[in-house]
Amino acid sequence: MIQILQKHPPALTLRAGHLARQLIAEQGLQPDQVDMIPGAAGGPKGIGIQGLDQAIFGEFLPQSAQRRTLIGSSIGSWRFASILAWGAKAGTERLADLYTNLSFHKKMSRQDVSHVCRDMLLNLVDGKAQQLVDHPDYHLTVLSVKAQHIFQSDRALALLASIAGIVSGNALARKHNRLFMQRVISQPAQGNQFQVQDDFFTHYHALTPDNVTSWLMASASIPGVMSAIRDIPEAPGSYRDGGLIDYHIDLPFQSQGLVLYPHFTDSITPGWFDKMLKHRKANPDNHARTLLISPSAEYLQSLPLGRLPDRKDFNLKGMDQAQRIQLWKQCIAESQRLGDEFLELVEKQCLPEVLQPL
Repeated sequence: MIQILQKHPPALTLRAGHLARQLIAEQGLQPDQVDMIPGAAGGPKGIGIQGLDQAIFGEFLPQSAQRRTLIGSSIGSWRFASILAWGAKAGTERLADLYTNLSFHKKMSRQDVSHVCRDMLLNLVDGKAQQLVDHPDYHLTVLSVKAQHIFQSDRALALLASIAGIVSGNALARKHNRLFMQRVISQPAQGNQFQVQDDFFTHYHALTPDNVTSWLMASASIPGVMSAIRDIPEAPGSYRDGGLIDYHIDLPFQSQGLVLYPHFTDSITPGWFDKMLKHRKANPDNHARTLLISPSAEYLQSLPLGRLPDRKDFNLKGMDQAQRIQLWKQCIAESQRLGDEFLELVEKQCLPEVLQPL
């Protein structure tokens, strides 16, 4: 057996569904197998795996040119948009720099936070709207949520009542979330269309240069933290963070090869409100072809914070802005280890030795 010589414990954890394990055992991991790539919600954790994104999008996938479907929710959609706009290295660095240098304070209103985040998004994809929609290599699919009933309102009482209803209903079953929200899938009209049939009603909208920024903004608009997104062309209503329904994107991917999933954790939580329900697991049938690649526990423990960057760091007691920026930059720099290890595993084709069941 081939052994990988490492000076440190493994930086990556690799988990795969049964069909993915079978394919890799027979053929190894090849770029032409990959036809879909999910990107989870999770705030700044997404920039904590920058090195892995750079290795996958900058070196691995370009070895086999084909159009692949990217399915992003919240920061996952922004990660993909930055890569499509500027390329793997420049795009991920641009996203990390913009996110790291954001500044928030506790007295900011939802409108204030929304303005800060919109400015960040405009700086991220400014002048690149057409490229996001017509990219020759990637079909960008953005997940968001259409709010229903009182969840459409940004008034405090309506939001509190909505969240209480969602939490209590979700504790019984995920399908009860549909009383308050519906899924929205926005994607270019050209190319293979990603579609979903499950317990949620799903709206489909064509992603265009005129609306792509609005849908990206909707995908990341956290209720209670940011205002709902309204006035999207040809899409009346109030729209919110896609992670509310599709946090880690537990969906039937309809892949014909492999779903390559660079993730910040080694498990898949279906919806944002399922984080508090340890028994709520992903559907294994959805991930039969999924290869999930994430930082290992040993890697996370080695970071300055003992974890990836987190949204709570903006207001963490005892940490000022300068300290947070320094620690985030160190974490992002360390993520090159993730990409290096992935490329080494691919080069030596010894993935079956390290793969674990998903």
